[in-house]
Amino acid sequence: MTADPLAPLDLAFWNLESAGHPMHLAALGVFTAGSPSAAAHAADLLAARSAAVPGLRMRIRDTWQPLGLRRSLSALRRSLPAPGEPLTAALGRPLTSVVRGSLAFGGAAREADPGFDPLDHVRLHEPVADFHAAAGDLMGRPLERTRPPWEAHVLPEEGGARFAVLFKFHHALADGMRALTLAAALMDPTDLPTPRPRPAEPTRGVVPDVREVPGMVRDALAEAGRALDIGAAVARSTLDMRSSPALTCAPSGTRRTAGVVVDLDDVHRIRKSAGGTVNDVLIAVVAGALRRWLDERGDGSDGVAPRALVPVSRRRPRTAHPQGNRLSGYLIRLPLDEKDPVTRLTRVRTAMDRNKEAGPHRGAGAVALLAEHVPPLGHRLGGPLLGQAARLWFDVLVTSVPLPGFGLRLGGDPLGAVFPLAPLAPGHSLAVAVSTYRGRVHYGLVADGAAVDDLDLLARAVTEEVTALTVACAH
Repeated sequence: MTADPLAPLDLAFWNLESAGHPMHLAALGVFTAGSPSAAAHAADLLAARSAAVPGLRMRIRDTWQPLGLRRSLSALRRSLPAPGEPLTAALGRPLTSVVRGSLAFGGAAREADPGFDPLDHVRLHEPVADFHAAAGDLMGRPLERTRPPWEAHVLPEEGGARFAVLFKFHHALADGMRALTLAAALMDPTDLPTPRPRPAEPTRGVVPDVREVPGMVRDALAEAGRALDIGAAVARSTLDMRSSPALTCAPSGTRRTAGVVVDLDDVHRIRKSAGGTVNDVLIAVVAGALRRWLDERGDGSDGVAPRALVPVSRRRPRTAHPQGNRLSGYLIRLPLDEKDPVTRLTRVRTAMDRNKEAGPHRGAGAVALLAEHVPPLGHRLGGPLLGQAARLWFDVLVTSVPLPGFGLRLGGDPLGAVFPLAPLAPGHSLAVAVSTYRGRVHYGLVADGAAVDDLDLLARAVTEEVTALTVACAH
């Protein structure tokens, strides 16, 4: 049975998880039911189709991996001659002479689960009155780590007019784009163009070509310099910081979710009037909604500028190995202290432009890149500690999850709305995810259930902020 070693960032997500802070992302899709049995039929289809999707049969198991640094540097070290040893002897050294005792229990790999049973992963629930209330309860439950880490929960609505499906995927199994691919594979077939074949990965020998050594050393020094830049940027980001206690909390292990739907045409009108990108507008809406929410609950927003982490995908299309999280990020201060909504948008736009100019490989938001410099055992031992440090790095996650432009169906029933739901970092009380689907923007809000008992107020504030921006830009 072949196994695919987890990429460094996947391994980090696997080891960051705790019982109180599950590291799964999710999507809550709401379908129009064509018959009273639509939900049951959808559950049967999901179970039957999941068996044919290879990515859904993959479990994650612990492995023994080298204690050393990255594979390329380890290979370089093994190829160098010992003191007094001729270079030709080092290059001819057999593979079996790898330093003994250099293995440690710290890695993990994906492999096909021989005992995969779709019924362990797809569950039909009793009718519910509130999809988001049910989703919040399910989001607080960690995925089973001994089997493929995903679940699909089918939630019929009381009255039978609609049903929802909550897809949960562990972040070590899939990022947002990969999760979308896996979930879409369970929907009704659609006529899509055949993807072009991905190029094969070039074959490399065990010992690097001597001609590659200077370039490898140069790359290693460049990566070390980048790591130092990122570390310095993180340290600077904590200076002169003022956030809100409402955005941090002691973990309760419970979750609440809420969803907001916004007309994409309104977002485009705001963008055309005020400038910037659609993403700038969506982030500015979060800033304005947080300001309204904090003021309404009496926490106050004057002088508050929480740090928002905006993940940036580094995945390249049609690469040889599409699996694995490839993420960096931008870190910006949300100008909650600004009263005027258009000026708030301008400040967000300026901050995002500055991030884009620097690129996703530098700056405090690029901490995820440092995962590639940590050996497997370091992830296992340091994962819990790094998780607790998340509140020192950023205050709220604001992420965008891409969705297809065409309509999806399950059992013939159309998908009308889909709310992305992000994992909640330790010590944080709120995470925001955004997706655009069929001409509408869907905000998915996830909060600690004990710390934020008024998530509905924040959801309402999102709608109010879009209205305020639309009115302001019309004048």
